[in-house]
Amino acid sequence: MLSSFNRFGGAMLGAVLLFPFAGMVVGISLVLQNSTLFGPDSLFFHLLQIIESGGWTVFNNMGLLFAVGLPIKLATKAPASACLVSLITYLTFNAFLGAMCEVWGSQWGVDFAQDTGGTSGLAMIGGIKTLDTSVIGAILCGSLVTWIHNRFYSTKLPDYVSIFQGAAFVNIIGFSVMLPLALLTLMLWPKVQLGMVSLQGFIIEAGNLGIWCYIFLEKILLPTGLHHFVYSPFQYADVAVPGGTTLYWLTHLQEFSQSSEPLKNLFPAGGFAMQGNGAVFGGLGMALAIYSTAKTENKAKVAGLLIPATVTSMFIGITEPLDFTFLFIAPALFAVHAVLSATMTVVMYSLGVVGNFGAGILEWATQNWIPLFNNHAMVMVTQLVVGLIFSGIYFLIFRTLILKFNFKTLGREDSPIKLYSKQDYKNKGGKPADEFLIRAHAYLEAAGGKDNVASYTHCFTRLRLVVKDSSKVQPSEAFKEYSAIEVYRKGNDVQVIVGNNVTHIYEQFADLMS
Repeated sequence: MLSSFNRFGGAMLGAVLLFPFAGMVVGISLVLQNSTLFGPDSLFFHLLQIIESGGWTVFNNMGLLFAVGLPIKLATKAPASACLVSLITYLTFNAFLGAMCEVWGSQWGVDFAQDTGGTSGLAMIGGIKTLDTSVIGAILCGSLVTWIHNRFYSTKLPDYVSIFQGAAFVNIIGFSVMLPLALLTLMLWPKVQLGMVSLQGFIIEAGNLGIWCYIFLEKILLPTGLHHFVYSPFQYADVAVPGGTTLYWLTHLQEFSQSSEPLKNLFPAGGFAMQGNGAVFGGLGMALAIYSTAKTENKAKVAGLLIPATVTSMFIGITEPLDFTFLFIAPALFAVHAVLSATMTVVMYSLGVVGNFGAGILEWATQNWIPLFNNHAMVMVTQLVVGLIFSGIYFLIFRTLILKFNFKTLGREDSPIKLYSKQDYKNKGGKPADEFLIRAHAYLEAAGGKDNVASYTHCFTRLRLVVKDSSKVQPSEAFKEYSAIEVYRKGNDVQVIVGNNVTHIYEQFADLMS
């Protein structure tokens, strides 16, 4: 079960990784579209509008992205075919659903004559007017099609109908499944939409407690991959605000920047888009604590590992390289991290800090600080002051706990830290000398070889493996010898934390497996 959730979470990231850049493009374009800087009839102003429209492409087609993105990682064979069939099947689902809404919508509380968007519950998906199931419908369709693909893609049909084998056969089954699924969606989804509205009201009314629980769960569930199920509905679906917090913030950014009304009044759901504070301020405090408690002779090497991991956490918002340096060595510290992150966010929110702070400083600058500076500078000052205070709290608590309980964080273990270098790989001998290929080959061997790997995928920083026989997996040191940060093993699940080069290593690993 855990392995399935891990694979699903990794598959979700394929689409999610496209959002930060698109958000920065929209944010910068909106900031520069200021009539005091450039006239509304100037060439540069129109160019900015064109660039902005390109940035919105990702957010306006999130359903299509998830429908295509899931099979990339979840399909166990011919993933390209799975993506193609998933796309057409998702569009078929929406075509069925739209036609049913037009014929029977009134019986289930759907006014199909309304325009799409707003509170109508309708949307345009791939040029099809249909019921707005947001990313949830796309994830459901993509998951179903991928399961059908994995189960039936290799089915051998009689020679006289063999033309319908492979992707065509998967498409036929998917087409048949989408018809009853569309009917079921028409019957149930309008009630779900009403439920979401009620849930949104409940969460907002829960105030600080609701925000604390949201941030805590998003962080504490990171090792399991279940954190995707916590933040995704808030950021990309209609749980907190129509369209999700990310889309809502970007849509109203120009309006917020020109208003002197407190941001908390303008965007009360902003407390559910602030998990990045833990990455920035918490990451800084944790890194300093780990460095300060390392042995003197290891400090230089520890800094070499912590600096890029901390910079990645603070500026981009990818926390896994830092989190996993201590997560499996001292899980109690990770729990403390989750508590402090949630508490810091609630304190900020109570003092009026809201915004789209889901990632790191680069996103903050383009989507918050720069466009909002004129009318909301004190919000930024408050965020920085509270954040730096919590960085100090992180440092003191982590340092105290590491020393008191003698947690073997980086640089405190008895054996010296082995850092990765190209020369290390060259000294191993053998060809080819491509460092990613050598690392992938080393991890494959350490996992018991090709025949022992049942499935494999990756997320931001981890190579995730499911092995057939866990006894054949070599000790963690065999992975760390080739620059793995840490190795997490539970049953037949093996997670090799390798850092930001994981996609390159994964590609080489996949080639070796095939």
